[in-house]
Amino acid sequence: MTSRLFGTLCGFVFLVNFGRVAFAPLVEPLRTEFGIGSAAVGLVISLVWWGSALPRIPVGVLLTRVPRHRVVLGTGVLLTAAAAFTASATSLLTLQLGAFCIGLASGAYFVSAVPLLGELYPESVGRVVGIHGMASQLAAVVVPTVAVWLLSQATWRAVFWLLTAAAAVVTLALAVVADGDTVPENADADRDFLAALTHWRTILLGVVMVAALGFVWQGLFNFYVEYMTTVKGLSPTTAGTMLTVVFAAGVPAFWLSGRLADRLPNVPYVLAIHLAFVVCLVALTLVSSRAALFAVTAAIGYVVHSLFPALDTYVLGVLPADNRAAAYAVFSGTALLLEAGGSGTLGYLREVGLGFDVVFLAAAGGLTAVLLGLTALYVLDAFPRPAAEPTDASVS
Repeated sequence: MTSRLFGTLCGFVFLVNFGRVAFAPLVEPLRTEFGIGSAAVGLVISLVWWGSALPRIPVGVLLTRVPRHRVVLGTGVLLTAAAAFTASATSLLTLQLGAFCIGLASGAYFVSAVPLLGELYPESVGRVVGIHGMASQLAAVVVPTVAVWLLSQATWRAVFWLLTAAAAVVTLALAVVADGDTVPENADADRDFLAALTHWRTILLGVVMVAALGFVWQGLFNFYVEYMTTVKGLSPTTAGTMLTVVFAAGVPAFWLSGRLADRLPNVPYVLAIHLAFVVCLVALTLVSSRAALFAVTAAIGYVVHSLFPALDTYVLGVLPADNRAAAYAVFSGTALLLEAGGSGTLGYLREVGLGFDVVFLAAAGGLTAVLLGLTALYVLDAFPRPAAEPTDASVS
């Protein structure tokens, strides 16, 4: 029964992430239909991610009263309704509202489902978080191809009608599988939300480790096709392929990074990922041949998606079971709220005349400063340690 529940959650997260990333390959059709510019499209995309951030802390409070698997079911109902509303949008305002509600469903899902994974498989958190993340990432790989095919057969609305139907089916399947017998007794232990805030140091450090990099990543991947066509001179088809490569590289990244997170000291591993992303971002502005762009694109996709299972493993490993879901909700909600403005910010900077490469190099400089600060804190032993973090001997 646990395996069935885990498999259903993997199917669920596929659809949740499908809704979040579906807007990226639809930038041009949306811009054409609604007569909007880069800043407005960037705002629509940011609303998805702000929507994903805002419910996380309130849902953390809700999880002190409602079992996690029931909250997950509620997110399925919301995702189904939000996708149908988005597919029916007739104005920019209704499109923005639909995007925001899709984000709300995803945010509520992650803060209820990820801690549940830790309780289902307490001895291999990194492995199951990695597999769950891999299922999520497969959606990002599929979206560009599905979107292009549906655009050739119908309109952008077909993408969200497809999501509506699939979300309804998976929600029904989860309702059948997720009965009380499948959930561990301690999976709903969080009953004191304020107690979760006593872990503020873990929450704050986790936010710093992901928010700055995530902010840059949000702008980068949502405007990746435009960057490749306008700056690197690729055709729209080739640029779309590059976006697919970014996401495809994340599939093995989730799988492998989750396993490495179970074996390596978590904080140094996360800092190494951060450094690798800075190097890849600078390299992206320097290369121009198609082969080099392909290689850097694959590296960026692998590196950035390695971060998420590694950081989740660290945070879940440090937080005690009694407050894990609520504290994780505060961490992920705060981090994503900061990250979500990346697309809107990049769209605005483009409209005021700044070039992509200038913005990316400035972002690399800012991320380097953050990395130096985090490294100094680690040297000073400011990071809480997971109870089961590997020792030097076990790593060897």
